Amino acid sequence: MSRADKLREAFSRTHGAHWHPTDAYSRAVWLGVGLVVAGMFLHQPELVLFGVPLVLSVLLTSRPKGTPTVSVRPVPRGAGAGVVHTVAHVDGADAEIAVVKLPGGTRAIPAHSPDLPVEIRRDAWGPGVDLRLDHLFAGPDGLHVYGPIVGVEHVRTILPPVEHHPSGPLPPRPAGLVGIHRSPRAGDSTELRDIRAFQPGDRLKRIDWRVTTRTGVVHVRERHAEADAEIVLALDTRADVVAEVAEWSSPRYGASARPGGSLDRAVRRAASMAAGYLRQGDRVALMDLSRPQLNVRSGVGRRHLMRIRTQLVVCVQAAGWSSHVALRRLPHGCVVVLLSPFLDDEIAELAVQTRKRGHVVLAVNTLPLELVPDSESAWGEVAAELIAAEHRVRLRRMAEHGVAVTRSC
Repeated sequence: MSRADKLREAFSRTHGAHWHPTDAYSRAVWLGVGLVVAGMFLHQPELVLFGVPLVLSVLLTSRPKGTPTVSVRPVPRGAGAGVVHTVAHVDGADAEIAVVKLPGGTRAIPAHSPDLPVEIRRDAWGPGVDLRLDHLFAGPDGLHVYGPIVGVEHVRTILPPVEHHPSGPLPPRPAGLVGIHRSPRAGDSTELRDIRAFQPGDRLKRIDWRVTTRTGVVHVRERHAEADAEIVLALDTRADVVAEVAEWSSPRYGASARPGGSLDRAVRRAASMAAGYLRQGDRVALMDLSRPQLNVRSGVGRRHLMRIRTQLVVCVQAAGWSSHVALRRLPHGCVVVLLSPFLDDEIAELAVQTRKRGHVVLAVNTLPLELVPDSESAWGEVAAELIAAEHRVRLRRMAEHGVAVTRSC
C-alpha cells in the first residue's frame, strides 16, 4: 500500500457513525481566515469584507447532536418471490436532510419526513439480501454530516416455489403398491391394527360389540390405511448446467443455482412433487445422492413440506461435484424419483440397479434441451451433438431396464 493510499484510508476512518465537518466547513475556515489576514497585511478592506462572512458562518454554526437512524420494518417470513412492500422509518435527530439509498435509486428527503415506502423485488428462490439502506445525514447549512453509514443487510431465504404439474408417468397411487405394504398410520383398510378403548372423536361404526359386551367398556377396532405410498425424491446436486454448453465450464460464484439450469429445474420439480404427494397423504423423503448427511426422513403433513423445501435450499448451497453417488436405506416398496441431468454413466447405473432391487424408479431428466453449442469453438457443434447422443443412450438404457423416464423436466 502506497503512502497516498494510507493517508486516504486514515482520512476515511474519520468518517462514519458520528458528526464530522464537511469540506465546505474546512474551506470556510481556511478561506475566511486567509482573506481576513491577507486584507489586513495588504491594507485591502474588500478582502476583509469577503472573509468576515465566512468566518462568522463557522463561528455561528454548532455541531449537531443526537444519533440519526434509519430502520426498516421486517419483511414477513412467509413472503415468497416477487414484489414485497415495506416501509423505512427515518429518525433525523438534529439533522435537516437525509440521503437514503433505496432499491430504486438514491433519494434526498427531509430528515423528519414520514415513513418511506420501499419496494423489494426478488425473482429467484434461495438465500439473498433483500435490502441494505446506506444513508447519510446533513446538519444545518450542510457544514456537518453524519455518515455515510453502511446499512444493515436484511437477509431472507425464499423457499423453492410449489408449481402445479399435470399427471406424469406415475398415477397418484402407484399401481402395484396400493394394498401391498401397509401404512404406519391408522386408516380404513380391512387389516386389523389394534383394539382399544373408545376415545372422543372415534366413529361409532368402528365399535367392537363383542369386546364391549365382554368387558363392559366401549372398545373400537383400529385398522391400517390401505393407500399409502412411500416416495423418495433423490436429487443429483453434482452438476448445474444450462442449455449453453459454453457456460458449463464457467465458474458460478455464490450459493445459488443458475436460473433455468438443471439444478434449478430439479429443485422446483422436487418441491412441486413433494407438495402433490403430501397433499394426498403419502410419505415423502428427500435424499442427496452425493451428500447423505443432508437427507430428510419420510414424513407427512404441511410441516414436512416446509422441511423438505428448506432442505432443498441447503442441498443447493452444498452442491458440488462428487465421484460417488448412492441411495442408502430405501424404504421397502418405495417409489424413487431420480432428478438428474444424467451426464455420466454412474447415475444411470444407479437408476438401473435400484430398479433391479424391486423399487419403482422414475427418472426425471433435468437437462435443458435443446443444447446450444459453443460458437467460439471449432468443435462446438460436434461436442454438443456428442453430449446429446450419449445422453439419449443413457435414457434409452434406463428405459430398457424398466425405469420410467421423462424426456424433460
